[in-house]
Amino acid sequence: MSKALDGLVVLDTTTEFWASLAAAMLGDFGASVIKVEPPGSRSAPDARAWDHLFELANRNKRSLAIDVEQPDGRAAFEKLVAKADVFLTDALPSTLQERSLDYASLSQLKPGLVYARGSAYGPSGPDRDLPGDDALAAARTGIMPVLPQPGQPPVYTEAGQMYTTVMLAFGVMAALRHREKTGEGQQVDASLLGGNMYGGSLDLQAFLAMGGERFLQPVSRLDAGNPMSGVLYQASDGRWVTLTMPDTDRWWPDLAEITGLDVDDERFNSHEKRCEVNRLELLGTLEDAFGKQPSDHWRNELDSRQMSADIIEDYAYPAADSSVVRNRYVIDVKDADDGSHRMLGFPIYMSDTPAELSNRAPAIGEHSAEILRGLLGYSADEVAELEAVGAIA
Repeated sequence: MSKALDGLVVLDTTTEFWASLAAAMLGDFGASVIKVEPPGSRSAPDARAWDHLFELANRNKRSLAIDVEQPDGRAAFEKLVAKADVFLTDALPSTLQERSLDYASLSQLKPGLVYARGSAYGPSGPDRDLPGDDALAAARTGIMPVLPQPGQPPVYTEAGQMYTTVMLAFGVMAALRHREKTGEGQQVDASLLGGNMYGGSLDLQAFLAMGGERFLQPVSRLDAGNPMSGVLYQASDGRWVTLTMPDTDRWWPDLAEITGLDVDDERFNSHEKRCEVNRLELLGTLEDAFGKQPSDHWRNELDSRQMSADIIEDYAYPAADSSVVRNRYVIDVKDADDGSHRMLGFPIYMSDTPAELSNRAPAIGEHSAEILRGLLGYSADEVAELEAVGAIA
């Protein structure tokens, strides 16, 4: 079966997890992703040792361990650039320029090259040459202080870097589409700052549109304008129920029934009473009601009526959920000893050219000879010479 990105050659020189994962996503759909790394830059592990983060960020890649500081290694690398479609990096601009790995240098070797960089704060501005740290980027976005309950420290979710991962891969695909129409390559940048900002799009866009203090401070769960939407209620076993019922007229009869309330209770028998006049009283009443039964009880009640609500789960839930397994959001990976490991699968579904795990993350230099001979036409003797002088490993 052909794959969506068959024939696409990607040179991946990234070192950070989030940027490396962007290259792996391209490999999931069939791109030939070559992890270009200096010899000795990481230890040679047991051939099939399991490093869960490295496996995820570097699956569906081949490794070429090459020293671009040596003349023979540089010559081979430049031939590889001339064959590539995409160059992916997360190095600092100053470092790239010093090593002649910047866009101006590499685009001379391949004019149609798509040159993509994962950055900390974007390609322009005073902080363009700062190293990438997701926690520091998240600290600038204004999101962290509004996530906890009032009086609690800011919350770092680590999710912003995952937005940046997808944006980096998307930027590559958009640039490739442009090249397909025009023949022109270009630079692509996706930053941790931008990714974290888009992670908080709903509130940040609202603040940009309206301003106001209410977007700058955390909101207590008991200060919600609608007791039936966006509020958490704790069950008797300590787990939490979340309700998303902005149309209270639609959901009130079912909610009243499962919580033992009178649907015609004069305190709550209209949307205005539920959300304005007697809002605090309904919040307290629902809090008391949900606290009388365990979460499994509430799950059964909510599911039986197909109500817009659910139980807040921990990581054990998706690992065992049938929808997760059937949609390949989690997959099983076999190792050389017939053991099995679980890892995140593929968040994107395509009916005719689906993502696949073709090979696990490579050992350093595992495919050096294969790449030089198969892609660049080096002879066995020429490869042996490069190995002898330490240009490749």
